[in-house]
Amino acid sequence: MDKRDYYEVLGVSKTATDEEIKKAYKKMAKQYHPDLNPDSKTAEEKFKEVNEAYEVLSDPQKRAGYDQFGHAGANGTGPDFGGFGGFGGGFNGADFGGGFGDIFEAFFGGGGGGKGNRPQKGNDLRVDIQVSFEEAVAGIKKEITVERYEKCDTCDGSGAEPGTQPAKCTQCGGSGKVRMTQSTPFGQFQTVKSCPRCQGKGVIVEKPCKSCHGSGKVKRKKNIVVQIPAGVDTGSRMRVAGEGEVGTLGGPSGDLYVYISLAPHKIFQRKNDDVVCEHSISFVQAALGCDIQVPTLEGQVKLTIPAGTQGGTTFRVRGKGFPRLRGYGRGDQHVKIKVVTPTRLTKEQKEMLKAFAASYDGAPVGENPATDGDKDDKAPKGFFNKVFNRDDD
Repeated sequence: MDKRDYYEVLGVSKTATDEEIKKAYKKMAKQYHPDLNPDSKTAEEKFKEVNEAYEVLSDPQKRAGYDQFGHAGANGTGPDFGGFGGFGGGFNGADFGGGFGDIFEAFFGGGGGGKGNRPQKGNDLRVDIQVSFEEAVAGIKKEITVERYEKCDTCDGSGAEPGTQPAKCTQCGGSGKVRMTQSTPFGQFQTVKSCPRCQGKGVIVEKPCKSCHGSGKVKRKKNIVVQIPAGVDTGSRMRVAGEGEVGTLGGPSGDLYVYISLAPHKIFQRKNDDVVCEHSISFVQAALGCDIQVPTLEGQVKLTIPAGTQGGTTFRVRGKGFPRLRGYGRGDQHVKIKVVTPTRLTKEQKEMLKAFAASYDGAPVGENPATDGDKDDKAPKGFFNKVFNRDDD
């Protein structure tokens, strides 16, 4: 695969000054440094590419060769260059030692090539909980149990048996890092890695604590009370600072993330911040109109049904939805009316309904005010004629 243009790699023009090139390199090296991108598979390759570009463009002689002959000139293989140590010599000449950690340390301070014996933040934890519709509307305090690593009380987190102290690692001299030099045809390359003897801690525990076996941490269960705010929905996430696992070498504890899901409700459904439900009424109530009691997440409310309401009509009850997490006010409740048709009628009830149907649907024109004015037509068949247009038992 062809190499990218070095100026393009650093994001500078071909007329960039040495200071502009250095500034661009610092920005790109920090962005792609492997220590700052532990989960990225491409960060290290991009970091190498950035280092290679800077190693050439920061050297006046190599930059001139690159500008004239491209990558061949930069590597010392173009005409009249005679080989100038190539890639490796430039690192050593710049006192970076060729290692990622040394380059990073030279520009940004601190140790590179691994976290070493620096304080490290503890791991974050995740807990999933479910809340009911009613709890989500009002907000609620929930007690949750987490299992996490905490500082060992016996050794106060040192990992050493009480009365003893960890000793400085003799292999790394307490730095937590070791430098390794490798000779290649292009020169010597130096890399900095975590010390294999102390695992980057800089100290060796010669007499481990019996409670934590030298780790300085023990696993415990802890009950934590969290305040669930009103209006949460499935997918809502809360961060509880400092309730994760204990840090290393005096670093801060991690955080606890609470992921929330909304339990299904047997009556209500949620749509954004609104609540939706169905409510059944009889066809008599629909025809005559009535006042009904409608359930909400906070109790019953009165809803007036106008006369002649059709099945499927939706009424809105303002302010009976969910509180808005990111804003003011609340959503509404939408009540969809379902008109129930009776399935079992007595003979007397049937006769009464037939009489009503005849007077309402089948009366001659002129006797029914609803259809008066048209002398040639009969009133259209309505609901009752459709129901009773069959043989009776």
